[in-house]
Amino acid sequence: MHHKCKITVIRRPFFPDISVMSYGKEIGPCDFYYDGQEFVIDKESYRRMLDGNFCGEAWDCIKRYVHTALHGGTMISMDSYIACCNDACRPVMFKIERIDEED
Repeated sequence: MHHKCKITVIRRPFFPDISVMSYGKEIGPCDFYYDGQEFVIDKESYRRMLDGNFCGEAWDCIKRYVHTALHGGTMISMDSYIACCNDACRPVMFKIERIDEED
């Protein structure tokens, strides 16, 4: 059996008051992603995720869960997990799912 990982953008909230404190103005929700956007990753594409395919900050926050899924592990005792990037004024929430495939 080999494994892939599906990442789905589930929500991009925006906190205008935090944005003003952080950036001095309202900048809006993250525009790198859109709600419902999906990525299916295998071990090969995992190494290329920062080639313009994924925000570096977001990737840094979720890559450990993706790595676990690609190696057949569980994320917090489940086959899927909800994680988000650490941008306090406009975080992106991701659903990370392990995909099991027969060889």
